[in-house]
Amino acid sequence: MPELPPHDIADLGLAARGRTRIEWAEHGMPVLGLLRERFAAERPLEGQTVAACLHVTTETANLVRTLAAGGADVTLVASNPLSTQDDTAAALVGEYGLSVHAVRGEDAEAYYRHIDVALDRRPTMTMDDGCDLVNRLHGERPGQAARVLAGTEETTTGVIRLRAMERAGALRYPVVAVNDTPSKRLFDNRFGTGQSTIDGIIRSTNLLLAGRTVVVAGFGFCGRGVASRARGLGAEIVVTEVDPIRALEARMEGYRVMPMADAAAHGDVFVTVTGNTSIIRGEHLEAMHDGAILCNAGHFDVEIDLAALEKLAVSRRGVRPDAEEFRMADGRRLVLLAQGRLVNLGAAEGHPAAVMDMSFADQALVMAWLSTEGPPRAAGVVDVPPGIDAEVARLKLASMGTAIDVLTEEQETYLGSYDLGT
Repeated sequence: MPELPPHDIADLGLAARGRTRIEWAEHGMPVLGLLRERFAAERPLEGQTVAACLHVTTETANLVRTLAAGGADVTLVASNPLSTQDDTAAALVGEYGLSVHAVRGEDAEAYYRHIDVALDRRPTMTMDDGCDLVNRLHGERPGQAARVLAGTEETTTGVIRLRAMERAGALRYPVVAVNDTPSKRLFDNRFGTGQSTIDGIIRSTNLLLAGRTVVVAGFGFCGRGVASRARGLGAEIVVTEVDPIRALEARMEGYRVMPMADAAAHGDVFVTVTGNTSIIRGEHLEAMHDGAILCNAGHFDVEIDLAALEKLAVSRRGVRPDAEEFRMADGRRLVLLAQGRLVNLGAAEGHPAAVMDMSFADQALVMAWLSTEGPPRAAGVVDVPPGIDAEVARLKLASMGTAIDVLTEEQETYLGSYDLGT
């Protein structure tokens, strides 16, 4: 048996099952498959050491396989303690020979120890989902930042943190905001988060959403997706927002809009998806009716005030996998899903492979671009070049057998003119 790469996983015996699941996801990721073939031939990441802090799922497995095919030395660690699929981690180590340090349910000490292992490899490039790895590097190992060529960030919360670092002058190398590119926001955040969040709610509760009132806190791209999918299953939607433009959009889409203080008494299911902290607080919990279900689809477990929930409860018990019931002093029961962490990954499998095909194709092409052309500018948050995103969209359309129009020479001339009118 060949020597295994450095790893810390739950059970290597799960590798065969994990490989089957990775191959299943691969069928839904044709764009990334094409890029893997290209990377294997061109080796655009030759010589790069990549520290990747991502959700350890079957889709991510196909991304890191692509990076490795391109010549990168990759170490993968988890970006969330509950999102790791242990069979996927085992397959990456045992079947594909890649270094993984991630165990589902690991505590905070193990979580950051694993990030430190990835940083011990002295990466030249970083891939992050939530900015924990970049934050750890800058806070604990600032001297290593000079070695890093550039990085990428996958999610909204991570980009928010990176922009805060940039404003403070604390970010020491360029990081590309893959999250902010149109294909990521429109398809991953809206269609991916929308479907997978509802999937997590149903898996953990077996709840019939038809006829229920679902309160969606936050109407960004993720919130739009959750609201749309819940309405499609027959739920009444209430949106809470702080942004007047987004609130107006939600109202014009036909959703009810109100403050959380009012929505708390109406909701049967509450989904936080804001990227901010303390969205559902103690005063809201006290107003909720018996049986209300609480879950979070934002990156960190800070959107629901878990300390307040624990303080109000006189008892708690698990009632289903990934569902915990908190009994209040007045007899009301509130049910928390996935410990308040990402419900779509903690209680389900995250985004469908077809969605992640586009996001991870963007990631792979951006990494190749950074490696071959060098960092686009000095330290700071960088946008994805429009040409990369357009290439991903074209490849995806082709994989779906969908053709689109091409501008004629006359149309191109018209769009570039200013003196042609009525």
